[in-house]
Amino acid sequence: MGDKRQRMMALTAFLFLGPLATFPAGCFSAANQPSQLKKKSPQTTVSNRLGSSVVFPVQGNVYPIGYYYVNINIGNPPKLYDLDIDTGSDVTWVQCDAPCTGCTKPRDRLYKPKNNLVPCADPACIAMYAPEIPKCKDPNDQCDYEVNYADHGSSFGVLVKDNFPIRLYNGSSFSPRLAFGCGYDQKYSGSHPPPSTAGVLGLGNGKGSIVSQLHALGLTQNVVGHCLSGRGGGFLFIGDDLVPSSGIIWTPISHNSLEYHYSSGPAELLFGGKPTGVKGLFIVFDSGSSYTYFNAQAYQTTVNLLRKDLTGKPLKDAPEDKSLPICWKGPKSFKSVGDVKDYFKPLVLSFTNARSVQLQLPPEAYLIVTKQGNVCLGILNSAEVGLENRNIIGDISMQDKMVIYNNEKQLIGWTPANCDRLPKF
Repeated sequence: MGDKRQRMMALTAFLFLGPLATFPAGCFSAANQPSQLKKKSPQTTVSNRLGSSVVFPVQGNVYPIGYYYVNINIGNPPKLYDLDIDTGSDVTWVQCDAPCTGCTKPRDRLYKPKNNLVPCADPACIAMYAPEIPKCKDPNDQCDYEVNYADHGSSFGVLVKDNFPIRLYNGSSFSPRLAFGCGYDQKYSGSHPPPSTAGVLGLGNGKGSIVSQLHALGLTQNVVGHCLSGRGGGFLFIGDDLVPSSGIIWTPISHNSLEYHYSSGPAELLFGGKPTGVKGLFIVFDSGSSYTYFNAQAYQTTVNLLRKDLTGKPLKDAPEDKSLPICWKGPKSFKSVGDVKDYFKPLVLSFTNARSVQLQLPPEAYLIVTKQGNVCLGILNSAEVGLENRNIIGDISMQDKMVIYNNEKQLIGWTPANCDRLPKF
């Protein structure tokens, strides 16, 4: 291991804390910058049906890069930042041009605040802490943030506001001021170096997320979705213009202990169309996780069934391949999952609270082929990586599907899709 392109940890954030330490003295002063909606030309208007959608091309892959990301302009004049797309957390942050710990970008790739720190009394700070209340000594104090991820990494910094130049699907152009984190203390767990992106695009359903902020400004519906190609790339959208009018399988967002994440369930695990005896799985859909994670019972059951089913087939264990915990080699090197998928049966997550709602996981949705030409299981044991009893659907299992998180209707949906083709504006 030790290669960020093979990182195995989910990026899901399960905790948001504050207030925290004061921003390094003398760096910048706090100033209350209210949100402003700026039109680039008098002809651009928002339609009566509440805005349109923003569409971003996605780059990256599950293997060997290990994550998907978008390039987003921030500031005036705009500067481009590559951000890891994460539906498992709310906070968007970029590495900050300040005395910095755990920052990996060259200085010219860092974000430099310019008297645009968000004070504690600002609605953006209050929204970021919701449902808690910022505990500040003075309403004019800077709004600090800390986000802790399930892989035990974290980002600590200060909240700022700046322009996000965007072009909507309906042709309108805007540059709204949005709140995000300027992170000057990033920590990463284990032996894995951090992702090479400049930060994280938090797409969760909290009030402080970019999705919620665009909705509050009347620019987009409170909907986000992505289409990740198994061949790399894809697209991300905020708003509902790209949501198909039919053919989507919908299941309700569950309001349990993970209510601030895109969780659904309970679900039963099927293997080859037959029940496995594993039931009651609550699932988090997390684009910030490269791979899929099952709790110890579901994971061990899956591994046992796969191994039993591979008996007599020309695959042998390949412990020398450290790409993932379980790998197999064949008589000759595999070039793609297509070469080996016939040896494996599909998995299905059947949601028991909604009739006929199933998430199909064909072999392509849980296997990778490594540089060594072996095939590896892209489902990992949550308990072994500090994720306790959680079940997380990661990028590997969402490839070649359009996945939609509809916060308006509290639904998660998916449908097979061609993610190689970016929708035309």
